[in-house]
Amino acid sequence: MKTAIILVAVTVVLAACQSMSPEPLRATAQLQPTTGSKTIGEATFEQVGNKVHVVVFVQGLKPDQEHGMHIHEGGDCGADGMNAKGHFNPYAKPHAAYTSAERHAGDLPSLKANKKGRAKVDVELDLISVAHGPGSIVGRSLIVHAGPDDHTTQPTGNSGGRIACGVIKAD
Repeated sequence: MKTAIILVAVTVVLAACQSMSPEPLRATAQLQPTTGSKTIGEATFEQVGNKVHVVVFVQGLKPDQEHGMHIHEGGDCGADGMNAKGHFNPYAKPHAAYTSAERHAGDLPSLKANKKGRAKVDVELDLISVAHGPGSIVGRSLIVHAGPDDHTTQPTGNSGGRIACGVIKAD
């Protein structure tokens, strides 16, 4: 009888623990325009295992143009985004396309604006994390650039001025 009660108690405790699974780690960024720009948007970052699901919606872009987008190391959008510093690169890699194995952690897919100047990116990325650690993007900035990223010019991709910036904050 005593063993049966203990077994039932253990089963109840284990079931309760399973139902209390933690919320996924999430972060967001609200993109605001820099001086002379009308570009705005929002981004969400959700930890999915060892990758981060990134969804970015942007509007106010130049229609039918490609725009570079990167995570920058600083968490400050002051001075028209220049306070965000350079690309987030905790592993000391060269700048490259987000699909390259050797790249900055902050290298993201380009935004491809439609005829209305709107763009969306929906991708899962490694090298970054919403959790604590060297790849953590929380407290850093998301920058949208005026031009396309050539994926080769070091260290920036020659993607032009900063037209929108948002600090990445944990939810």
